[in-house]
Amino acid sequence: MRFELAPMCPFLRRLTIALAGLPLVFAIAAALGVWVLWVPAALVVLTYAWVWTRFRPTAFVVHPDNVEVIWPLKRRTIPRAGISEVRVVDRDELRRRVGWGMRVGAGGLWGGFGWFWTTQRGIVQMYVSRLDRFVWIERGSERGSERGSERGSERPWLITPERPEMFVQALSAR
Repeated sequence: MRFELAPMCPFLRRLTIALAGLPLVFAIAAALGVWVLWVPAALVVLTYAWVWTRFRPTAFVVHPDNVEVIWPLKRRTIPRAGISEVRVVDRDELRRRVGWGMRVGAGGLWGGFGWFWTTQRGIVQMYVSRLDRFVWIERGSERGSERGSERGSERPWLITPERPEMFVQALSAR
């Protein structure tokens, strides 16, 4: 079953719209005579393209033996045999589970993607487009890793697929 990345929550949508205007501001200022601002305008556009193609997943696909995470320019698999728990969590439960945290990676533009360093769990893989109704994937041992998976890594994952309850149900079915 295929689950797209969930639509952005209102806060992240507003933040994304504001950030999307940043290269335009640089370009207008550069066109008005501050030529040096073409460089940051180009760098911001390249950064946004990098985030869209390499950090922001487009879908999560539940297969019989693994979960495939799909980005425009890459794919990664999580073997189902290495998943010990999957559940929907809200912000309060997430805070109890991980303590305080800090995003390391891309954040604000279309969501938060990369690592989430936490006081209680260390590094969590994070690919979220909402600030509520997360899916927590707890990982145990990695047996039968496939090419493209994170060999040896047992970090939990925090994601926001569309229809999170259905995603959890599909992944929990053996």
